[in-house]
Amino acid sequence: MIKEVLEETTEKMTKAVEHAREDFSTVRTGRVNPALFQKLTVDYYGSPTPLEQLASLQVPEARVLVVTPYDKSALKEIEKTIATAPNLGVTPSNDGNIVRVVMPELTADRRKEYVKLANSKAEEARVAIRNIRRKAKTDLDALRDEVGEDDVTRAEKELEASTKQFIERIDEALKNKEAELLEV
Repeated sequence: MIKEVLEETTEKMTKAVEHAREDFSTVRTGRVNPALFQKLTVDYYGSPTPLEQLASLQVPEARVLVVTPYDKSALKEIEKTIATAPNLGVTPSNDGNIVRVVMPELTADRRKEYVKLANSKAEEARVAIRNIRRKAKTDLDALRDEVGEDDVTRAEKELEASTKQFIERIDEALKNKEAELLEV
């Protein structure tokens, strides 16, 4: 019983850390990362479709992204979606076959804004980890009568150690992202 609760908790916390890392990849840095464009949805024949399903994304240079649509009729919609995307601040250009996106240099103020954004994403992940811990603690408390006080206390200590480990992973990912953001 206790083992299942702890395994489920570890699995959920692992997913929370993975989600935080994915969120960090959507925060813009000085170089282009195709992950910035993965969450964009294009209106393709009336239905919202993820950009990565409509086009290939390549990075030929550090600040240039080339979007090659599989269907040339979607070119205008892809360009419009990229131009209106929040937090990107880019103006795509279209040559009839591809959409070229040149990322502007980041200013010091903009870099600081992105660091704050990364910090808020990290805090959301920490809160998610704590919520998972709280639920596991409640589940363990419910087992107190069945398995005994000592086993539950031992499991709670294990839960705390596990929680601390996962929060440290998030902090490490945040530290790496901040270093990447502040790199000139």
